[in-house]
Amino acid sequence: DVQLVESGGGSVQAGGSLRLSCVSSGHTDNSYCMGWFRQAQGPEREGVAAIHVPYGSKYYDRTVKGRFTISQDNAKNTLYLQMNSLKLEDSGLYYCAAVECPLVNWGDPLTYEYKYWGQGTQVTVS
Repeated sequence: DVQLVESGGGSVQAGGSLRLSCVSSGHTDNSYCMGWFRQAQGPEREGVAAIHVPYGSKYYDRTVKGRFTISQDNAKNTLYLQMNSLKLEDSGLYYCAAVECPLVNWGDPLTYEYKYWGQGTQVTVS
């Protein structure tokens, strides 16, 4: 199984920046889509950003586009989420997730049902 461990959360003032990291292990190749999800109030997790790792295509929710950047360092098996110009509504528990994804006609990874999840890292914007 794939294991995911997030870090980098914290408290920041509105307008500030944070960078989240997610180290993955337990997989033998990079044929995965990976994403960042946010859980604010309630049980629902909303997709924030996703990346098709084999081809590097990136996808963002409209609420974070232009402010957040997702990236993957394959050598370090680490997924990042650079968050700039943070807003109060960006607060929440951020999860890293992964799922095997197709190499053709993959659609929008933000809409996938992810199989592997990290434990989450808290981001608080005040």
